[in-house]
Amino acid sequence: MFNNTPFVLSFALLLSFPLLFLFAPRILPPKHVLISLPDELDDLALFRRATLSSLDISTTDNRHSPRLPRRHVRLGSTDPSSSPKPKIAFLFLTNSDLHFAPLWETFFANHSALYNIYIHADPSVKISPPGGVFESRFIAAKKTERASPTLISAARRLLATALLDDPLNSYFAVISQHCIPLHSFNFVYDSLFTKPVSESTRSSDSAPTQSSIYRSFIEILSDEPQLWDRYVARGENVMLPEIPFSRFRVGSQFFILTREHALLVIRDRRLWRKFRLSCLNIHSCYPEEHYFPTLLSMEDPDGATHYTLTRVNWTGSTGGHPHTYRPVEVSPQLIRKLRVSNSTYSFMFARKFSPDCLKPLLDIAQKVIFRD
Repeated sequence: MFNNTPFVLSFALLLSFPLLFLFAPRILPPKHVLISLPDELDDLALFRRATLSSLDISTTDNRHSPRLPRRHVRLGSTDPSSSPKPKIAFLFLTNSDLHFAPLWETFFANHSALYNIYIHADPSVKISPPGGVFESRFIAAKKTERASPTLISAARRLLATALLDDPLNSYFAVISQHCIPLHSFNFVYDSLFTKPVSESTRSSDSAPTQSSIYRSFIEILSDEPQLWDRYVARGENVMLPEIPFSRFRVGSQFFILTREHALLVIRDRRLWRKFRLSCLNIHSCYPEEHYFPTLLSMEDPDGATHYTLTRVNWTGSTGGHPHTYRPVEVSPQLIRKLRVSNSTYSFMFARKFSPDCLKPLLDIAQKVIFRD
């Protein structure tokens, strides 16, 4: 009996390996992707180039039109139509194939002079090039990981690239690969550029700012139930003194920023030093949902609407992920329901849709989605 002990122990150890691989990820904290010094220096160089390239943007307070580069305005002309129109930069942040590229192709059709596309794709994941208007729109990217500051870096990288690439980019929309449009391109463009946010949305107790009435659409919340847990995710006093709890905010990682706010984001160093730190409590750590709302709230609260134009259904969410729509749920009624918001603006995008929703969405694209 005792002679079999080594054999029994060896056999038990052999059986334990599968269990170890199964349960270890649930017991041990995951290893986050760290932002290396070379990557940080690369980003800083990119941000500096983008900032310098934007110095010729007019600094006058154009309260009735987006700010355009001086070199694109024809001298001596009094006809506004003689100047190029501002563009929307669509910034796709993805770690998988752009399954809804055909739907976005239809959305962008016949509007090539009014938009640009930039894609940050995780280089550690093999992604099939979507082609079409997405051809050659991939930017120099770094590895990303959920619930880590790498997603902040990726969004900042997209913003800086778009700022540097085209001075006519005036709005910057961060989009997920799981996002779909809810309206036609004309509707989105006209809503952003010909329907500025009402002056009545300014907080009555705030002093006027230099921001134009074209504001950023970003969710900024101060009453989220788990706000304290999120604030102390890196340690109880780590965010001090730069960010006291009273100034900490939460919101969606998908947003639309004005050009001046995009510049504000890539110029920031002070808050970034805090948000780039690793979290101790990974279950409350979502830096990409904290950094942008906190920065905008602290630097220019009246320059943002405090709500997003991307609809997300958090009913029945699991593991920090929102509800994912399946093909059986796709219908004209769903599209109309997703458009409805509590603001003066309709929701313009929605997430999260499974890849197999593409066909039913294309089936109703022309008659429902792009018919406003």
